[in-house]
Amino acid sequence: MRLQRLTGLERNKIETEYSELLETIKGYQETLANEHLVMGLIREDLLYVKNKYNDDRRTAITHSVNEINIEDMIDEENVVVTLTHFGYIKRMPEDTYRLQRRGGRGVAGLSTREDDFVENIFMTSTHDHLLFFTNFGKVYTIKAYQIPEAGRQAKGMAIVNLLPLEAEERVKAIVPVKEFTDDEYLMFITKNGLVKKTALSQYGAIRKTGLNAIHLKENDELINVKKTDGNSEVLIITQKGQSIRFQESQSRPMGRTATGVRGIRLAKNDKVIAADLSNEGEYLLVISQKGHGKRTSLDEYRLQSRGGKGIKTYNIKDLTGDLVEARIVKEEDQIMLISFEGIVIRMNMSNIQPKGRSTQGVRLMNLDEGDRVVSLAKVIVDEDSETEDLIDGDNVDENIDEITTENSDIETKIEE
Repeated sequence: MRLQRLTGLERNKIETEYSELLETIKGYQETLANEHLVMGLIREDLLYVKNKYNDDRRTAITHSVNEINIEDMIDEENVVVTLTHFGYIKRMPEDTYRLQRRGGRGVAGLSTREDDFVENIFMTSTHDHLLFFTNFGKVYTIKAYQIPEAGRQAKGMAIVNLLPLEAEERVKAIVPVKEFTDDEYLMFITKNGLVKKTALSQYGAIRKTGLNAIHLKENDELINVKKTDGNSEVLIITQKGQSIRFQESQSRPMGRTATGVRGIRLAKNDKVIAADLSNEGEYLLVISQKGHGKRTSLDEYRLQSRGGKGIKTYNIKDLTGDLVEARIVKEEDQIMLISFEGIVIRMNMSNIQPKGRSTQGVRLMNLDEGDRVVSLAKVIVDEDSETEDLIDGDNVDENIDEITTENSDIETKIEE
C-alpha cells in the first residue's frame, strides 16, 4: 500500500472519531438540559445496582475474644474535668491545684479566649460514664478517659469534637455515673423553677446522637441535674437570694420526656441558679459575683412544701452582686472558685466561718477590676494523698475577713 493511501486512511479514522465525539457531546448536553432524562438515568443505575447486589450477606460480623478492650488499659484514677462557656473541655490530674487560704489571688487554671470563661469544673474517675445534659433538654454520654488530658494552662478541646451538639446547644450539667440502676434517680431543675424526677435506668442506653432527657416549655431551659437515691431533700437557690428545701418524695417519678412540676415559685426577674441535695453535707455555701460568700448551717433552712416562694438565704447588695453558684458542703470539704478570667483558687471549708442565713458573708476571692466569679466546684479530698502547705493569699486583710458580725450594714462599711 502506498504511503499516500495509508495517510488517507488515518485521516478518515480521525474524522470519524471526531464526528462520533461531537454526537456524544450533543447527547450529554441534551440529557443535562432535561431533568426528566437525568432522573431516568439515575433510576436505571440504581435498579441495576439493586438487581446485581440484592442477595443475602455472605459474611458474618463477629467479635473476637482476643480483642483488646481500651478501657482495660486505662488506669482508674481521679481527675479534674473543666468545661468553658464556649465549650472547651479537658481533664487534668487531681493534684493540679495546690491548697490556698481564702481571699488569695489563686492560680491560672485555664488559658481561654478573651471572652470565654470556665463554667463547669468537677472531680470524677477515668472509668465513669459522663452524662452531658444540655439547655435543650438532651443528654449525651462518653467515658471520662475519652476526654483529652491537658496541662493547667491548656485551653482544651472543643466539646463539639466529642459530642454531636446542635447550633446554640450548650452543656448545662454533667453527671458522672458508674452504673445505671433502678433505685437511683435524676432530679432535673429548670430556669423557671420546674423539677422532674426520673429513674437513672432510663438513661442507660443513649445513642451517639443523644437522647431527649426532659420536655421543656417555651422560654425555659435546663439548669442542673442531680443524681438522687429517692429519699433525699432538695434545696433550690435563686439568683436573687431565695431558697426552698423540700422532700424529694413530693415529686413522683416521671417518664424520660415529661415536663415536671413546680419546684419553687419565682419572683419577677428571678431565676434558679443552683440546686443540691441537703443530705450531702452540713452547710449551704453560696457565692456571689464579686467574690463574696458564706456557709450557713442547714438547720436554718426548714422543710417546706414544694412549689412555695421559699425563704431568704443571702443579703444581696451592690458590693456583693447577685448569686452565681451554691453547693451543699461539709466542714472537711475543699472547694474551687473560678473567675471570668479563668483564675482558680482552691481552699478548705474550715477557713470560711459559718454565718447567718440572711447575711452577705465575707470576701473569698480577691478579683481584678472587671473580673467576676462565675463557677464553683466541690473537690473530692483523698485523705491518703499528700497536699502542699497552705500559702497566704495576696492582699488579704485577715482582720477584716475574720469579723463575724451579723449586721450587714456594719460589714459593708468594713469591706469598703
